[in-house]
Amino acid sequence: MFDSRHIRTFHEVVETGSYSAAARSLGYTQPAITQQMKALERAVGTPLFIRVGRRMRLTEAGETLVRHADVILGSLSAAEQQLTALTRLRTGRVRVCAFPSANATLIPEALARLAAGYPGVRVELLEDEPPESLRRLVRGECDLTLAFTYPGLHEEVPDEVVEILLMEDQLTVLLPAGHPLARRRSVKLADLAGERWIAGCLRCRANLLHECAELGFAPDVAFATDDNLVVQSLVAEGLGVAMVPALVLSFLCHRKVTGRPLDPASRRRVCAYVLREHLRIPATALVLDELRTVAANKVGC
Repeated sequence: MFDSRHIRTFHEVVETGSYSAAARSLGYTQPAITQQMKALERAVGTPLFIRVGRRMRLTEAGETLVRHADVILGSLSAAEQQLTALTRLRTGRVRVCAFPSANATLIPEALARLAAGYPGVRVELLEDEPPESLRRLVRGECDLTLAFTYPGLHEEVPDEVVEILLMEDQLTVLLPAGHPLARRRSVKLADLAGERWIAGCLRCRANLLHECAELGFAPDVAFATDDNLVVQSLVAEGLGVAMVPALVLSFLCHRKVTGRPLDPASRRRVCAYVLREHLRIPATALVLDELRTVAANKVGC
């Protein structure tokens, strides 16, 4: 209903007591002040000032507007300050949803870098496996998602979502200490055709089945769990072998477990996903930049 510029000018007229004084204070011409006050009175629908001799007096409508003008201008000033803080990265909030091994590796390092340079930017951590983490992004439950996919498994990315590759995470075979193949520098997946397997999350299990099928065998999956510590503990007790990403071994490695890279190498893609329009939000773009930097220095990249 009201133009904020007219409210500012009205407030200055009241403070200075005349159009001419307000014009000098604001750097306008007096006719410009007069035109703004006429426009404001048209918006209000009634006069705001009356002249008594050479002095101007507020009407009842003017007095009502004065009571609200301070609140209006105070709110506008607070909004301007908060928006300036956001654009200059003095403050901001970013909700990040990532899978467990990313939350244990990439995220803490990125947040440490962020805290050192931009302590006012706060990050809220969420955890979920793909594809549910991508659905949460589209539903607006988070601002940035980290997810992974495998070469043989196609990822459907909505048009409004941008995919940014962070790293390629090499897959490793976990063997119980003392396993005959543990003496090798690398292991062929076909050599494990007769083993029992400990499978991970649904997406990792699907990749295991896919890679084994490419070699002509179906793995004997004895157990399945998305808890990386449980996977390693089961392997350590000789209950099976497992395929895990290098990110997992960078923060968790059971002393009774041996890891060997696959030959030929197999990798998963770790990507960040963000709504296209959110790339223009300074805090979100900053978190994304820190994640790129951290991922570029990780094993398997």
